[in-house]
Amino acid sequence: MNIILGIIGMIIGASITIYSEKLLNAFGSIAFFDKYLGTEGGSRLGYKLIGLLVFFLAMLTATGLIQGFLMWVLSPIISTIQR
Repeated sequence: MNIILGIIGMIIGASITIYSEKLLNAFGSIAFFDKYLGTEGGSRLGYKLIGLLVFFLAMLTATGLIQGFLMWVLSPIISTIQR
């Protein structure tokens, strides 16, 4: 089941990355990305970064490595809570 969800997520992530211009036209610009990534192409780059993040997380899900990655990313927060 993880493989199927991972493949679907990879398709969605790739689609977000490929069609970032169409997403920008459909949903408009994102102020955060325009502010921090530049005024020209900031939102396009933001949509592409979101697509790459979705693709990366879906690939980790498909290969079964998502739990280890999330534990590594969240370990500073978890160790702080357990003290």
